[in-house]
Order: sequence, then structure tokens, then C-alpha cells
Amino acid sequence: MVEFQNVSVWFGDNLVFKNLNFTVNDGEFVFIAGPTGSGKSTLLRLIYMDIFPNRGKVIVGKFDSSKIKRKHIPYLRRRLGIVFQDFKLLDDRNVFENVALALHVTGAKKKEVNKKVLTALAEVGLSHKKNNMPEELSGGEQQRVAIARAIVNEPFLILADEPTGNLDPDTSIEIIELLKKINLRGTSIIMATHNYSLIERVKDAKVYQISNFNLTQIK
Repeated sequence: MVEFQNVSVWFGDNLVFKNLNFTVNDGEFVFIAGPTGSGKSTLLRLIYMDIFPNRGKVIVGKFDSSKIKRKHIPYLRRRLGIVFQDFKLLDDRNVFENVALALHVTGAKKKEVNKKVLTALAEVGLSHKKNNMPEELSGGEQQRVAIARAIVNEPFLILADEPTGNLDPDTSIEIIELLKKINLRGTSIIMATHNYSLIERVKDAKVYQISNFNLTQIK
């Protein structure tokens, strides 16, 4: 599903990864652990091809970073769900509209949009908030909307970049439990975090630590 082949990345004189080899299989829950600035977000950006390796290549499904054309990158991202620390909701649209946006860009018909958005909101427990604006929601609720937006296209992989970074401990646990439920349906998840107490809540997950410009599996 995801494969890094001898990937090296640097920005100017700053080396981030050196000869990284890494794979994620169908249905896995994988944590990428490490302190702020260690390269967690860079690794996820490589997967959704926001940046490209200086050496080596990243393969995501049928998409190959060494061959992909810029015009095909949106098709890759439609097969992924991406969840950020700061939610990235549109303040001028309500909950339903924020989730629906992910479908509108694919040209989905109105009937399909309504069905899929309501299903996704039910999945995250926010059906009753569909008409609320983001400013009317708590941080945890906003992140649930972001997760609904991530799953509405039925992606094969969710990338979660510090999704609990702005949340209190109890809400963070709620979010990790929600991601576990989504994973049990068969959706693969790669989550970047520095919170090891959350990692311990997903017993069957693989855990990789970023160190020495590479990944070391610690679980």
C-alpha cells in the first residue's frame, strides 16, 4: 500500500531522512513517533506527494513519486484522508458543507453527497451538529468534523498529523478511539504523534521512532 524505497530528503543543509525504507500494509495502524521537528510531517507530506524525495521514491497504491505527473496528484489525494492538528475547517461553511467539500471536488451528484456526508457525520457522532458553524464547536468536535471529511470519500488510507495536538487529554482519547474504530473497518491509518500514552491505547499498532534520519520499529 505504501512503500519508501531508499528515500533521502533534505532542505538546504538540513538532512531529514537518509536511505529510508519503510512499508505499510493494507489494514495496518501505524504510528510515527518523534519530537517536534524530527520529520513526522515531512514523512506524511511525502506520502500525499506535497513534496518529493531528493533520492529514492515513494509508492502509494498505484502512484509512484518518480513517475507521477502533477496533474495526477489530485487523484492520489482523493484516495487518501488527511487529518491535521489545526483541523483546517472553512469558517464560512457549516459542518455539512465542510464535509461535503471533499465530495464536490470529485464531481459527486447531490444525492450521493447527501448520503455520504450524513453517513460520515453519523460515524463520528455529529449528525446533530450538521448545521452548526465551526466556531460553535469545541476543539474535539472540530477534529471529528475533520475526520468525517477525511473518511467521506472512503479512502484506503488515512494520514493523521498530530490530530490530538491541540486537544485536552480526555478529548485526545476520544479521537484515538474513533480512529481505532475506523481502522477496524479496514482503513489503514498512519498517525504522527509525540504522545506515547496514546500509542499505548492501540495494542496491535506498529510503532516507528524517527532517529538518525531514519525509522526504527519499536513495536
